This record gives sequence, C-alpha cells and structure tokens, in this order.
Amino acid sequence: MTVILLRHGRSTANTSHVLAGRTPGVELDEVGHVQAKNLVARLAGVEITAIVRSPLLRCRQTVHPLAADRGLAPDVDERLAEVDYGRWTGRELGELVREPLWKVVQAHASAAVFPGGEGLAQVQARAVAAIRDHDRRLAETHGKDVVWVACSHGDVIKSILADALATHLDGFQRIVAEPASLSVVRYTDTRPYVLRVNDTGTDLSALSADAGPRPVPGGEVPAENPAAGETGVTSGG
Repeated sequence: MTVILLRHGRSTANTSHVLAGRTPGVELDEVGHVQAKNLVARLAGVEITAIVRSPLLRCRQTVHPLAADRGLAPDVDERLAEVDYGRWTGRELGELVREPLWKVVQAHASAAVFPGGEGLAQVQARAVAAIRDHDRRLAETHGKDVVWVACSHGDVIKSILADALATHLDGFQRIVAEPASLSVVRYTDTRPYVLRVNDTGTDLSALSADAGPRPVPGGEVPAENPAAGETGVTSGG
C-alpha cells in the first residue's frame, strides 16, 4: 500500500509560535484554508481510496475539501493525534528553547518525555502502528496496491518517516515536514520505500497505479527552514 502522509495546513499556532499540542480549537489560518483547498488540485491525478486523520480540528479542516471532492468519509484515529506535550502545551517556543529538555528533544529524542505528557518514543510507536494497521486493513479489503492519505502533525509524521527510512528516532529532527506538505511511503512485504519527503507542490500523478513505473525513491529536503518542525524549530504545531 502507498500512504500519503499529509501534515495539516498552516494553523494559528504556527504563526504565533506557540506549541499548540492538543489545545482544543486551534484551527487553520487563512493561508491554511487555501492550502487545504489546493490539495484537491495537487492530488487530482491520484486515485485515493481512503482518508484517515488525527482527531484535532486543524486536521479535520485540512482534509475536508479533498474528502468532499472524492466523496470519502475520513476515518479518525487517535493514534495520529498530535504529541501530548503535557505542561509544555500552550507555551511560547521562545521560552521552551531555554528548557534543558529542549536539547534532549533535538539530539536524543528517544529519551525525551514531556513533563506531564508522553515520550517521543511512544509517539513513534503508536503512529507507526496506526499506519501499518490501516495499510493491512486496506490490503485485505482491496487485494491490491492502493493509495490512501493519513493527515497528522509535524513531529508525528517525522517519526513515521524516520521509521520508514530505518533512521534512529534520535535523528528525526533532520527530517522536515512543513504545513500542508506531502510525504509518500510505499509499504511492501519486505520494506518501506520513501518516495517523497516534504513535497509542497509537485504533481503526484505518477503515484496512480496506471501511470507506469513508480517514481524513483527520494524527494529533496531543504537544508534549513524555520517553519519546518514542531518542537524541531519554530512552528508550534
């Protein structure tokens, strides 16, 4: 199966540089709504079988135009929810960079546990399990390779990509997942193949089953982008 990992569009927290986490009511800003509408055209050449999303509002808003266009009812999976940042939730990123734990999150993510929240290793375990469970379900249902969309959050998507790339979680901050970006992983019986990373506008019609050979695994990632990460740099979720 082939999954398109979709990060939600730009949110009000992204521009205010606050770590939104699971704070209720955080929604897309004006740019985010445009990004959500643009997904219809970006994925026009791709046959999408299912949409699964995080329960948070910004993900619901992001997939709504695409789901309406395709006549799909998105499934909600709690395992794709944003990281539970505990007592870090709602704090400004400018404050958090001075916390001793910040350096652990950057360099030793597998040991990072947010005060009153969850650890990044837990996040990766639940998120990867969710992707693989839905992948198996779709394989059993359709009996062939299909494309589906999973809409989630920056740190969650980066942890899934680290697993697919066979990269230790301690290196997941090297991966970029910008708002409204698409990253693509094809899962097979032997290994995952990462076809795209942080795609913010490229035509993805080559992913369709009838479009000939699969694209070469890859996807260039910008060297530095201050809007890229969640706890990684400055976006705030």
